[in-house]
Amino acid sequence: MTKKNTFYITTPIYYPSDKLHIGHAYTTVAGDAMARYKRLRGYDVWYLTGTDEHGQKIERKAKEKDQTPQQFVDDIVVGIKDLWAKLEISNDDFIRTTEERHKVVVEKIFAQLLKQDDIYKGTYEGWYCTPCESFFLERQLVDGKCPDCGRAVELVKEESYFFRMSNYADRLLKYYEDNPDFIQPESRKNEMINNFIKPGLEDLAVSRTTFDWGIKVPGDAKHVIYVWIDALSNYITALGYGNEGDDQKYRDFWPADVHLVGKEIVRFHTIYWPIMLMALDLPLPKKVFAHGWLLMKDGKMSKSKGNVVDPVMLIDRYGLDALRYYLLREVPFGADGTFTPENFVERINFDLANDLGNLLNRTIAMIDKYFDGVIPPFAGSVTEFDESLQKLASETIVQVESALENMEFSVALSSLWQLVSRTNKYIDETQPWTLAKDESKNGQLASVMHHLAESLRIVSILLQPFLTHSPREMWKQLGLEQGELTSWESTKQFGSLPGGTRVSKGTPLFPRLDTAEESAFIAAAMSGGTQSEQPAEQPNAVKVADEAPQAAPESKDEIAIDDFAKVELRVAQVISAEPVLKADKLLKLKLDLGYEQRQVVSGIAKFYTPEQMVGRKVICVTNLKPVKLRGEMSQGMILAASHGDQLTLATVPDNMPNGAVVK
Repeated sequence: MTKKNTFYITTPIYYPSDKLHIGHAYTTVAGDAMARYKRLRGYDVWYLTGTDEHGQKIERKAKEKDQTPQQFVDDIVVGIKDLWAKLEISNDDFIRTTEERHKVVVEKIFAQLLKQDDIYKGTYEGWYCTPCESFFLERQLVDGKCPDCGRAVELVKEESYFFRMSNYADRLLKYYEDNPDFIQPESRKNEMINNFIKPGLEDLAVSRTTFDWGIKVPGDAKHVIYVWIDALSNYITALGYGNEGDDQKYRDFWPADVHLVGKEIVRFHTIYWPIMLMALDLPLPKKVFAHGWLLMKDGKMSKSKGNVVDPVMLIDRYGLDALRYYLLREVPFGADGTFTPENFVERINFDLANDLGNLLNRTIAMIDKYFDGVIPPFAGSVTEFDESLQKLASETIVQVESALENMEFSVALSSLWQLVSRTNKYIDETQPWTLAKDESKNGQLASVMHHLAESLRIVSILLQPFLTHSPREMWKQLGLEQGELTSWESTKQFGSLPGGTRVSKGTPLFPRLDTAEESAFIAAAMSGGTQSEQPAEQPNAVKVADEAPQAAPESKDEIAIDDFAKVELRVAQVISAEPVLKADKLLKLKLDLGYEQRQVVSGIAKFYTPEQMVGRKVICVTNLKPVKLRGEMSQGMILAASHGDQLTLATVPDNMPNGAVVK
């Protein structure tokens, strides 16, 4: 019988000693994106996450709260499952090491290893870090402290069972050589070989007697099976391994295609776990991908530093897609990254609101205006820019697939955003507002509208592994339903969007945010400040203007109505935009006033890119005396509102004709 086209991906099982933060969400969202991608490609996917619930730290925490360890972990696991639901994690199973299905198999595994003399009883003396649940040799300590977390360690001496790790060291190195992609990124493999294997693998203590909370060693109840065998076995116990007659999932899905882990536990997954599997004569996982940490400016997140980021707060205020996009785009997967409130808000503003949201809004508005809301049929390459857009769309699909196969989420999104940016530029190149004035160019205009809509269709499909709401909203506005036209394979044929499809204008996908205000809000929430606000009813709706009373600004001299009447304000449309040489703040804009075109130089370059400006309707002061700015003639001024370090253009609806007087 041929094995199904399967894909098995796991997260580490999280230690429920406290509430989870954005770092835990980072790992799980990455696994979810990979699982969603593989499902879209037709794979039978099994995505596992869960909790590692035994150990001394849990026992101590429970005692502090006057709870049993089981009560303590039960309460925290409820919160973890709620967070996964809020993040819309599509896991197929959630394993808890306190479940009977896990415990009975761990006992069997320990008994087998003991029987075949891979485990023996002895006495352990060494340095132990309780928060990390880890033993270290003297030479592994850093300034006498835990090399992983930097906390104090304690000298422990106790009777213990040991695993004969050194018996498998050569076999493990051979596996590394034969499977060069087993440990990713490559730097992690070098670390394991040079720091742990070459100096000589010590036999590993796999039981404890100084605490009671855990799975007991069969026939020796004073010993608790330690984390290495207990926790790591979850990847196979969850599939039914060891349960005769109920192990079909194990036979279908093992070995795992990828274990996702944080870099702090890579040693356990690439040394201890493979050796355990070798001893059990079981296949090894195909890949262990050890990603970096999501750090703060002052280092790792901790309550004592007041820098913990709660993902629930970010979802409630900014929407799930904004958080998922940030996590997967901001940091190259495998490297460390730094979370700052400013970067988070800027990703929403620039990538999601300005680039993607604005492209969708403009496209739907133009199809509404020029073709009564109906997408024209595909006619091949009509304008001189059509073919290059089609080519980039085709290349983007290949790049996104290649990046995702290598778990390069940031690279995949970067490639996808090149298509978004190129499509925005395509509007600038084709100038549909100019084509619309000439009936003989209706065919070109129709081709432009189809290319815009079709590019958005492809973008929406490729976004599905990353974002869970926006693709469906894009389909709704493009007049699509989930089906053949939204399948992954349909992206391979540009022009698949049928003519006659009716668009439907919706609310903006992502409203533009006030960077200063929202950054301050997030910073206050991180530090446990009292600043709070009820979540908006709409998932992406955020207050973008100050509502609190402010001190009255310094007033200028009063003017009469006749003075104001001297100012001529007209609607203008930006038909081209480019930076001014050697002037970081200036953009040179070409404006269409209906009756003429003119050039205006505006100090908005830090807030808007040239691509974001093209096609916009703005308000222009048209009777200003022309001036030269950095060698460029400026024949007017466009209006904008500013507050602090924020600036937003004053605009008018697209249906207002160019040249209309603003009163």
